[in-house]
Amino acid sequence: MSARAVSFLLFSLAASLTAPAAEPDGNPVEGGRLYLDGCYECHGTTGAGGGAAGPRLAPNPLPQAAIQAKVRTSSGRMPVYAPSVLTDSQIAAIAAYLRAIPRGKPAKDIPLLN
Repeated sequence: MSARAVSFLLFSLAASLTAPAAEPDGNPVEGGRLYLDGCYECHGTTGAGGGAAGPRLAPNPLPQAAIQAKVRTSSGRMPVYAPSVLTDSQIAAIAAYLRAIPRGKPAKDIPLLN
């Protein structure tokens, strides 16, 4: 694991420990619009990821504080989005969209795969 990945994991862990118990409100419909306006290009339309270009974001996304930290700081290939480009409320909406993406069925529950 690269030093950059370890640094991000530690930062994410710290953000999740200091995050409030309930995620801030965000509009998942607006978040979906914003997500599909650009995030999907690397992370896929359902947040499943796109390999090296963009890791999996959903289901079970990082806490909103960690998502915001990732969006605001430079690391890897992810561009930095200043508040003038993507506001905190827009990040909250994207996080709400990611939380709203349902888990897929387990393989054992898909007849064609059994």
